[in-house]
Amino acid sequence: MSTSEQTRGRVYPLAACAVMTALLCVLAPFAIPVGPVPVTLATLLIYLSVELLGWKWGAASVAAYLLLGLAGLPVFSGYQGGAGPLFGPTGGYLVGYLPMAIIAGWCALAAQGRSPVASAAIRLGGMILGTAALYALGTAWFCALSGNPLHTALAVCVAPFVPFDLVKMAAAVSIGVPVRRRLRQAHFLP
Repeated sequence: MSTSEQTRGRVYPLAACAVMTALLCVLAPFAIPVGPVPVTLATLLIYLSVELLGWKWGAASVAAYLLLGLAGLPVFSGYQGGAGPLFGPTGGYLVGYLPMAIIAGWCALAAQGRSPVASAAIRLGGMILGTAALYALGTAWFCALSGNPLHTALAVCVAPFVPFDLVKMAAAVSIGVPVRRRLRQAHFLP
């Protein structure tokens, strides 16, 4: 392997991670209020990130997004930043992006090389499992910090989001595979 190929193999995934982090920072703040937790494009971008970059770089993109928000950049929903949104009652849903990315990314990796139907089913299953982890962490965090009972938290913080997240998952599975294929053909991704 030539030096330029080695450099490309290290630099291109890092650049793609930076691009996905930037997209997450720019698009995630746009929010549709549905209750204490708004609907954003963050989960769609995270699903796409792990589809395109794999679990390691996808999770790195999410970690960078969270750190930028913690540092005070207004990248969280409603253009908020700092420790307040991250450590407040709904902060568990932000922190839950990390396990969601890892789980969905692992499943996307396991889906590679399988038939298109099996691949889509595994990818979608990974997104569902990852989102379930996000909901579990976020809901437990919300209940602990807000004092609301579980049934209230589920009704307010989970149920309204399930249809939106299912649509985002279907979009990510549909968009992710062809975009990844094209990026590989362009030698931008390994």
